Amino acid sequence: MLNDLVRLLATFFYVGYLPMAPGSMASAAGVLIVLILSSSHELYMAAFVAITILGFVVSGRMEEIAREKDPGCVVIDEVAGILLAFYALPLTWPVIITAFFLFRAFDMFKIYPVNKLEKMPGSVGIMMDDLVAGVYTNLVMQIAVRLADLI
Repeated sequence: MLNDLVRLLATFFYVGYLPMAPGSMASAAGVLIVLILSSSHELYMAAFVAITILGFVVSGRMEEIAREKDPGCVVIDEVAGILLAFYALPLTWPVIITAFFLFRAFDMFKIYPVNKLEKMPGSVGIMMDDLVAGVYTNLVMQIAVRLADLI
C-alpha cells in the first residue's frame, strides 16, 4: 500500500506513465498549478514547498521500486522545477510559453552543474537537476522580462 502511494506521488498522479513526453506533460501540469495558485503567494509557496518535500521523500523510494536510476516515470521533480521556474514572473502568454520551453530545454540539456547533480544518488540526484533547471529558467526570464520593459 505504501508503494502504491509512492508510485502515485512520484509519477504525479500517474502523469509519468503517459506514453508520450511524460516530463513535458508533468511540466504542463505544473503550469496549471502556477496559473491556479498565482493569485496567492502563500498558497503558491506552500504548494512549491510541499511538492518539493514530497519529491525528495518519494523519488528515491521510486528508484528502488522501479529498480533503475532516475526512472522516466518519476515526474514530481519536473513539477517542483517548473514551480520554481515561474516564481515571481508575470503570467502573460509570451512569458508562460517561453518559460515552459526554456525550462524543458534546461532540463533536457543538463547544463553544468546540472549534469553533475543528476549523478548524485537517490532523491537528491532526481530532484536537484530539475530544481536547478527551474532556477536557471527563472533567472533568464527575470532578465528577459526586465530587458523587454526597457524596450
